[in-house]
Amino acid sequence: MFDHVKFGVSDYAASKAFYLKALEPLGVAVAGEGQPTYGVELIGPKSKASLCLFQTEEKPAHLHLAFAAENRQQVDAFYRAALEAGGKDHGAPGLRPHYHANYYAAFVIDPDGHNIEVVCQDPEA
Repeated sequence: MFDHVKFGVSDYAASKAFYLKALEPLGVAVAGEGQPTYGVELIGPKSKASLCLFQTEEKPAHLHLAFAAENRQQVDAFYRAALEAGGKDHGAPGLRPHYHANYYAAFVIDPDGHNIEVVCQDPEA
């Protein structure tokens, strides 16, 4: 749906480390990087869309970013990795039937307070 999402972070090194570790289970890696004020571009193995982070002192409103997982095991792995990377629990992996019957997601808060979700919307294999 989008080509890329770019947003500012207050601690570039901490946020870069958080996203690399938290999204590693999804195969996300660095596609390119410049000075912290330019930032880093992260991309998944089967995606053309990227996530870009850059250093800023501005305080934007908190975001909710949802990443697609191929299966529920990736959702579980994201949650564990994100907590290990310093994220704060905002919803353990599980079904969210109020969205729909197969909505399996986990939520964490990143170093800047953004709500990061990984979701698998397919039935369990």
